Amino acid sequence: MDFHDKVVIITGGASGMGGATAHEFAKAGAQVVIVDRNQALANQLANKIGTEVRIGDVSDSAFCSAVVEEIVQQYGQLDVLVNAAGIIVRASGEETSDEQWQRVMGVNVSGTFFMCRAAIRAMKPQRSGAIVNFGSIWGDLGAAGVAAYCASKGAVHNLTRALALDHAKDGIRINAVCPGEVNTPMLQSERKEPVTPELLQRLAETVPMGRLADPVEIAQVVLFLASNKASYMTGSLVLVDAGYAAR
Repeated sequence: MDFHDKVVIITGGASGMGGATAHEFAKAGAQVVIVDRNQALANQLANKIGTEVRIGDVSDSAFCSAVVEEIVQQYGQLDVLVNAAGIIVRASGEETSDEQWQRVMGVNVSGTFFMCRAAIRAMKPQRSGAIVNFGSIWGDLGAAGVAAYCASKGAVHNLTRALALDHAKDGIRINAVCPGEVNTPMLQSERKEPVTPELLQRLAETVPMGRLADPVEIAQVVLFLASNKASYMTGSLVLVDAGYAAR
């Protein structure tokens, strides 16, 4: 999959699956722009793989519009958008505060929508482009103790489908990758017990293949969905979960 002469924006691209995706696109020859709130991590990765960085919060509509406009003005095009930015709150519905709910929805749902809208406006005159949103197995299956996260990913799934139908005739393909248990900072965050090798092994044992995914395994599917190899795919939710949802 060759992405030379392609311009790619990746939100949440400083670490985790977003970082792995940035690395894979850079290896494939793309001009990558990492969008993230964490300047230190973003700069560290950018220096390593030779990408650009834009620092800001995707829950801010004005920022999303501005960063896309700036990149299009600089490079004359936008070929791929990957919405990997996301946060999680580990709380039941009863325990979730207004602030937590609004923040999860703001980043995971509004941020995805704002970036998609800005990218579509740039891609439509080109009559080409690919968007890959990050959904989750929890967007369809649900899970205890992560109510806001599950709701947000369910929204991302249907947003992906709706936008894909809106723009199927505009040359813009919009799909979502839906990971299972992946060994990332988010997987380890906000847990009520220390994150030890034993805890990670217990999580791995809940997966049919008996292991956690490496972020690069998700990133490679993102590249496929963004490539011409997936030219007849739009509105698809692609599970990458080692069989978790097949049960």
